Amino acid sequence: MSILRVDNVFKDFSGIEVLSGITMEIFEGERHAIIGPNGAGKTTLFNIVTGLYKPSRGKIYFLDKDITGRSVHKIARLGLSRSFQIINVFPKMTVYENVRNAIVSKFHHRFNWITLLNQDKEIERESNRVINVFAMEDVRDALAFELSYGRQRHLELALAIARDPLLIMLDEPTAGLNSEETRDAVQLIKEVTGGKTLFMVEHDMDVVFNLADRITVLKDGMILAIGTPNEIRENEEVRKAYLGRR
Repeated sequence: MSILRVDNVFKDFSGIEVLSGITMEIFEGERHAIIGPNGAGKTTLFNIVTGLYKPSRGKIYFLDKDITGRSVHKIARLGLSRSFQIINVFPKMTVYENVRNAIVSKFHHRFNWITLLNQDKEIERESNRVINVFAMEDVRDALAFELSYGRQRHLELALAIARDPLLIMLDEPTAGLNSEETRDAVQLIKEVTGGKTLFMVEHDMDVVFNLADRITVLKDGMILAIGTPNEIRENEEVRKAYLGRR
């Protein structure tokens, strides 16, 4: 079953065409990666899917619903969650408070004078569960900006997962991590996205081939190839354009 469908999407900025007729599908339960050179349009496509940008032409369908041009929060409420290239957490809140914010969003609670979040046991239980899943109990009460870069990346992933989304979108989840942190991140992503649908942008080919069931290759705003990791490895056009000729 298709969970996300991109139908002939174009995007231009001040007359410069960044995406040119992108058509692709993400299927339920698969891990799908987008790769391509810098400027290929990968993050622009993510931003269109999540509502940050509107396409110049074309349609986006999520669970067969036309979500083209909908606002970010309305798309998120349908069950789509994402991370960003640049870490996007609440730096002056604790790890627990960051996770709790995501849980509050999941339950569609609103801040008001009657409901005291600190006394909501359901939110507290779920927040602690997510913190335990991500092995962040030791930094539960630390402010987010005090964490190492790698732990901040883990926290951002926790925020994306905490809402229990139907589609998880990760934009370069290993950017800025060293080799050991990258290995840890890949293992963590495997564990927390098991049985879920993952759509990610990633430059590290070891990460891509380790995680992805299918890969879409973009070049100059167009799709160069879509296939399994083995098919992408053996695709001569992809090797010329991106992977090299090792």
